[in-house]
Formats: sequence, structure tokens, C-alpha cells
Amino acid sequence: MTGLFARIAYLRRKPRPLATAKTHATRANTEGRARVKLWVVIGAGILVAAGGYFWLTSARILAQPVEVSYGPEEPAFASSIGPLLGAEMMRGNTIETMVNGDIFFPVMLKSIREAKKNITFETYIWAPGKVSEWFIEALTERARHGVKVHVLVDGMGTLKLSHDDMRRMKHDGVEFLTYGREHWYELKPNINHRTHRKLLMIDGRVGFTGGMCIDDHWLGNGDSPKQWRETVVRVEGPVVRQMQAVFATNWLQTTGRLLVGPDYFPDEPHRGASLAQCFKSGPGEAPENTRISHLLAIASARKTIRISHAYFVPDDLAIEMLLAAVRRGVDVQVIVPAINDSRFGRAASRSRWGRLLAAGVKFYQYEPAMFHCKTIIVDEIFVSVGSSNFDNRSFSINDEVNLNILDRTVAAEHRRIFEDDRRKSRVLSLAEFEARPAWQKAVDYFCGMFRSQL
Repeated sequence: MTGLFARIAYLRRKPRPLATAKTHATRANTEGRARVKLWVVIGAGILVAAGGYFWLTSARILAQPVEVSYGPEEPAFASSIGPLLGAEMMRGNTIETMVNGDIFFPVMLKSIREAKKNITFETYIWAPGKVSEWFIEALTERARHGVKVHVLVDGMGTLKLSHDDMRRMKHDGVEFLTYGREHWYELKPNINHRTHRKLLMIDGRVGFTGGMCIDDHWLGNGDSPKQWRETVVRVEGPVVRQMQAVFATNWLQTTGRLLVGPDYFPDEPHRGASLAQCFKSGPGEAPENTRISHLLAIASARKTIRISHAYFVPDDLAIEMLLAAVRRGVDVQVIVPAINDSRFGRAASRSRWGRLLAAGVKFYQYEPAMFHCKTIIVDEIFVSVGSSNFDNRSFSINDEVNLNILDRTVAAEHRRIFEDDRRKSRVLSLAEFEARPAWQKAVDYFCGMFRSQL
């Protein structure tokens, strides 16, 4: 028995033979399969997380088609859209529509130079260049003369603006702040959330909104690929108080300070005949207001819908409602860019056009310049213009502002502008759309999967 135990001990101490090449290969294959499985699990996890995030950030509060039995010219429309958006339609406004930077920048700068008490200005992009210098000079000049100048810009939109330019403004008395994150240590819980609003108010009496930003892209007359075609409105009348209130909301969120009193909210007399409202939209304060406004206008259409949008990426509900409008005899026309600043966004947008083209919606691609307009005209009486794009980012993720107008004269001017843009655009037929190369259809489909973030 003792010999047996000694033999076992000897075998345990005996060196094992070196692993063969076959053993190494087997081990390598096993490790390789394990790595593949790990990456598959990681990839699946990323896809699930992305899918969940896309679902959470998609506009989904309004889930059923809007159905109304009246058009936008009937009192029931104004009586509904006011309370729904938290901004009653107000009478007595003057609306001036301006096309392209050569027209609206001089008017905006003139209004700034005429400010007596305060200037409130919110924008998404502020980039260095000629336009930036013009506005810095005008704002700082007013601040040095005792006018209170409040400027609020999105953090993403100021990435190109130098600290020297910011310091120049602040040194001369301009309150130049970054929305929701004035200091580096103030981290926003949702970095995907931005203020996309474009607002300029002078003494609470004159207001501007549209798609414009402080960037040289908006210089010119929209007739060159390097320029951006844009529409802006200048407003006087009681509705400017609503525009001021929209600005004051984000100012409060950023500073903790209210802007109040007659200097900011004067008792403005009626200036004109336009019925208008200015409403805010944003995930933290008025979720899906822009979406509700657009879809209610589409539901009320009885004759025509004219859409001019830089980023036209309708969700499923919007497509269904546009198709319903076509079925009840509404003539639907859409102008989109032929030149786009985002190839990814362009492809995602194209992925949503097929059913609309097949149903008879007419698409036109604006060719002279980057088309950045954000307007809708319904039944030659209702106009919506502002910062909002026709996509999920504007409907659900960003802070936006729009001016809704009920006025046949204003609508006629916007219709004239639409027709002028249409003449400069190329018709996109269903046959041409369906004849896209297979690779382009695949790219469009892939990009369309990310449309909730556009």
C-alpha cells in the first residue's frame, strides 16, 4: 500500500508533456468564439439601449389622428388652438414677412439700434463672421448706453464663437449666457436637449422670429449654394408679449431670475389686423406643442396645404394625416432642399416620402441655395412660421418657438413666396423617386431608422 501511495505522488510530481499545436489551435478557437459571443452580446446591448432611447425620445403623447369638422377660417379653430397651446390668439398685430438675410438682417439691426429700455435675444447658432460683428457692435453700443441687453444662446451653437467675442460683449454690459449651462460645472442631465428657438424682442414692442441664426450662411439673397434661403417675420402688437414670455421662460431656467414689469411687458395697443399667437414647445415645459399645432392645422385643411421645410421628416401619424388630407381633396405641396447641410438628415427625410408621393403629394426640390425655411400655409388663411422643423427633434426633443397667424393678407404674401420658391425648384416625381439606385434606397432606409434624433 505504501508503494502505491509513493507511485501516485511520483506521478503528480512528474512534468506534464508540452501542449501540442492541436491543443493550441483548440484553445485559440475556443477563445475566439468567446470573444465573438462577447461582442455579439455587447452589440445587442447597444442596439437595445439605442432602440429604447429612440423610443423614449420619440413624439408619442399625441397618438391618435386629429379629426375636426371645421376649417382654419372658422372661429372654432382659433378657439381650440389657443388654449391647447397655452397662448390665446390675439387680435391687432402687424406682421411683416422678410425673405433672406439681405432684407431681414438690416431690419433687425436697425431695431436693435432703436432700443430704449431692453433687448431680449435667443438663438441657436452664433458663429464668427460679418454678421456676428454687426450684432456685437449693435448690442454692445446699446448696452453702453444703459439698455438692458439679455442674450441667450445654446451651448452647441456657440462652439465656434471665440471667448474673446463673448468677453467683449460681457465687458460692455451685455448679459451673454449659455442656455441651461452658464458654467462648466453645470452639467445638463440631457445633453441632447437644446434650445433651437430664434427670438429677438425690442422693448417688448417689436419681435422677430423665423429660422435665422447669427452666421454668415444667412448673408445674401438665397441665390447661391453657399447661402441659405430663409424666411423671417417682424411683429408688432399684443402678440409680442407672448414672444417675450417664451424668452423669459428659458431665461428663468438659466438664471433663476424673472424678467418682469412694464419695460418687458408693456401694455401694447393694437397695431394691425392680424390674429396671431406665439407658443413655446419643449420637453420640459410644453411637450409636443409644435407637433399638435402642425397636425391640427393639417386636420383642419379643406383646400390647400403648402409646406416649406428644410428638414421634412414626418412621423407615422403625420404621414397618415397628410394622406387623409389628400383623400378629402386637399392639394398638398412640399418644398424641400435640393442642397442640404446634412447628408444623413437628407437620406432620413427621403425615407419618409414614398407613400406621400404615391398618394399624390407634390414634392419640389429647391435648387439655388440651401433651403432653410420653416413655414406652413393652410387654406390661404393660416400661416405658421418660426424655429420648428417638421421632424421629431423639433416635435419632441428641442425647445422651439412658432408664430401662428390667421390673416388672408399675410397668407397671400407667404403663398406668393411659396410660388416663387416653387418656380426655382425641380419637381420630384414618383417614378424618379422609385428609380433611385438600390444602394441609395438602402442608405435612406438605414438613416431613417435614426429619424427620432433628427
